[in-house]
Amino acid sequence: MIATNYNPKESEKKWYDYWMKHKLFHSEVDETKESYCMVIPPPNVTGILHMGHMLNNTIQDVLVRHARLLGKNACWVPGTDHASIATEAKVVAKLKSEGINKTDLTREEFLKHAWEWTEKHGGIILEQLKKLGASCDWERTAFTMDEIRSQSVIRVFIDLYNKGYIYKGVRMVNWDPAALTAISDEEVIYREEKSKLYYVKYKIVDEENYITVATTRPETIFGDTAICVNPDDPRFAPYKGKRCLVPLINREIPIIEDTYVDMTFGTGALKITPAHDINDYEIGYKHNLPSIDIFNDNGTLNANAGMFIGQDRFEVREKIVPELEKTGNLLKVEDYINKVGCSERTNAVIEPKLSMQWFLKMDQLTKPALDAVMNDEIMLIPAKFKNTYKHWMENIKDWCISRQLWWGHQIPAYYLPDGNDFVVAESIEEAVKAVKEKFGKDFKPEELRQDEDCLDTWFSSWLWPISVFDGIIHPDNAEINYYYPTQDLVSAPDILFFWIARMIIAGYEYRHEKPFSNVYLTGIVRDKLRRKMSKSLGNSPDPLELIEKYGADGVRTGMLLCSPAGGDLLFDESLPEQGRNFTTKIWNAFRLVKSWKVAEIEQPLHSRLALEWFKNHLNKTLETFNNQFEQYRISEVLMTVYTEFRDEFSSWLLEIIKPAYGQPIDAKTYGQVIELFEQLLQLLHPFTPFITEEIWQQLRERKEGESIMITRMPSVSNYDEQLLSDFENIKGIIVASRNIRKQNNIPFKDCVTLKVKNNPRYPAKYEAVVTKMANVGEIEIVETAVAGAWSFIIDTVEYFMLTSEGECGVNNEAVRKKLEDELHYTKGFLKSVTAKLGNEKFVSNAPEKVIAGERKKQADAEAKIAAIEAQLKSMN
Repeated sequence: MIATNYNPKESEKKWYDYWMKHKLFHSEVDETKESYCMVIPPPNVTGILHMGHMLNNTIQDVLVRHARLLGKNACWVPGTDHASIATEAKVVAKLKSEGINKTDLTREEFLKHAWEWTEKHGGIILEQLKKLGASCDWERTAFTMDEIRSQSVIRVFIDLYNKGYIYKGVRMVNWDPAALTAISDEEVIYREEKSKLYYVKYKIVDEENYITVATTRPETIFGDTAICVNPDDPRFAPYKGKRCLVPLINREIPIIEDTYVDMTFGTGALKITPAHDINDYEIGYKHNLPSIDIFNDNGTLNANAGMFIGQDRFEVREKIVPELEKTGNLLKVEDYINKVGCSERTNAVIEPKLSMQWFLKMDQLTKPALDAVMNDEIMLIPAKFKNTYKHWMENIKDWCISRQLWWGHQIPAYYLPDGNDFVVAESIEEAVKAVKEKFGKDFKPEELRQDEDCLDTWFSSWLWPISVFDGIIHPDNAEINYYYPTQDLVSAPDILFFWIARMIIAGYEYRHEKPFSNVYLTGIVRDKLRRKMSKSLGNSPDPLELIEKYGADGVRTGMLLCSPAGGDLLFDESLPEQGRNFTTKIWNAFRLVKSWKVAEIEQPLHSRLALEWFKNHLNKTLETFNNQFEQYRISEVLMTVYTEFRDEFSSWLLEIIKPAYGQPIDAKTYGQVIELFEQLLQLLHPFTPFITEEIWQQLRERKEGESIMITRMPSVSNYDEQLLSDFENIKGIIVASRNIRKQNNIPFKDCVTLKVKNNPRYPAKYEAVVTKMANVGEIEIVETAVAGAWSFIIDTVEYFMLTSEGECGVNNEAVRKKLEDELHYTKGFLKSVTAKLGNEKFVSNAPEKVIAGERKKQADAEAKIAAIEAQLKSMN
């Protein structure tokens, strides 16, 4: 017995376990088959599934399942990212709750706690992805800090250092006072905030005059080392070469000139704080100014400030105002809107800070990666992101790759005990040898000191497509040669630079070719108010609860129905509900087909005709399906197969061939319907893997280990456009006759007569379908209009409907009104088509097939207008 309702919970567990048992997701090198490979964007190891993951991984699963159905050797590599900042923050918080401070631990003790945390909480998200149906090759699960990936990172660091790309130096960096580490420019998020503009007066030395500057950060005045004005600004000519006093601490600083200063901003005078502003740093460097760092790493003021020592920078901003007022150094305060840089990881306001860090020179490395995208060797989908990519790559800065953290890949630099001299090496043993070779000195391993910093997390994940196949340590192994380059990458556009661009750079540097061919950039999942879904806003549903409520297939379908590449997904629960309703439709169609008794009887004409039509229709749909897949129009692909199943298969084909109540269906029709059902399930499988497997397994007897996911997708055969057009007209006849029945309360069980005005465009071949679906007892060809009958026009052919007794009780005024409305609409349609064909630019640029289609629309509209006018004339 087939259950009345589909049970997703039971089906999902059953079939996922079955796929895993038979290793249907696993791939091995097979030179006889074309490979299809994709690497998962590794989520944070301690992360949990959110709506963005759901969308991204559903799209990935659709692509990989589709590849399997095409007969490719599909390999989807999963894994997780160690996420230095996020994971270390969680471990520090956990230790703090236990009364332990990180500073009280050695590095080794802290890392022991970090690994325990990772082993306890890590990998949860990968288990959650299984609930979604993700068909990853779980035997290949990688981690950015496992042995192979760690060795790869260290090897690459040393290689780039030896090539002269990696260097160490004091530079202005983005300092995160919460995470206590430097971060890259790409990890800074700029937010518009309501701030204040403080007009601060600096007294001129030995004068009673003042020079006023406008600043959003009065707490930094203690680090000022100059006031700068534009040499072309006549307002400040009297101050040229003079000195002024920093308010509150009365330290003398020079007044300098530089064309960098914007004369229209604020007062036209600029305070220069080289240690705490990147632009000030550049001016300070140019004018040989000293730098005074007034901040501790945690954002509190240090002894260099001279005041407010140990207090937080934002507290000082509030407290300094009354002090400046007391001394007469504050002219006024204005409201001001400005953009404030915040840490992408901790949300802390970034503090520009001079710091000794490790950097990777990017200018020479980027050229192959830029050319690859601009020449479409690597396709960005949608292409609108090419310009964004180009702008970033052409304006790239050196990458700050060091982080003041312990959780991560420790920088393989080893310092001599008597100074700042160092060597880079893969191990302490290698370092000892390198010191001997470079400096001619002998040291024991314990005498060398390894750099305390670790590498930026992205410095490991930029190697991901290579390192998951051990292509750094063993660059000529069978797997890297077979699976690389991968085919597709699915990612969010917000890491186009963090990750995607850097992977492309690494690909050309270490494999001399692209890491992937296509980059599908998803949109952002937002709520109905267009807000990005987040925990803090409380507007993000729990993905696992959605799966529990609507089933994995329902959630997948709902999300993909309205999420074009690069377009944001406005999510609400009506979407997975729509998806669940569709799975119900699939299940009900299955129950209907399996409820029929099969007999060796003659195939009815209407069934033969309907099957002939549907096979042609499915071939045309399959052609569209393939074209849309090739163009990565995933949402449209789903809608194509969704409507094919719901409308053409369920609502038309099954209804046409359905036997009368209590009667059997002929074996020939039944066998063909089962085949067509299987083909539709194959088209649906990438989107709805669980229900399609459930039904496919029950449509016929299957062997253990067989699965729909490893069958072959049907190939496109020829289809007859005229046949499809004729059948659309047949459907139009059926719908029109049913509407007349409904409007006039004629029961469907009552037979009607249909008279057709002689017209070569009448598709007489399919009368058997009309007879069944419209319950027509007799169809007669007539030469003139039938007075007093219900009428309608389909494709210029006039139809007249009567009850079997010849009665109808037609409301002539209602018919006239309907015909006049239809005439008005058709004339408007003809006008628009004629205008398009009269557009010389359209006619000269459009393909001939498109122009021919428009001309056919024009001729059809003209013929329909003539038929309607003739009908109206006959009613006079």
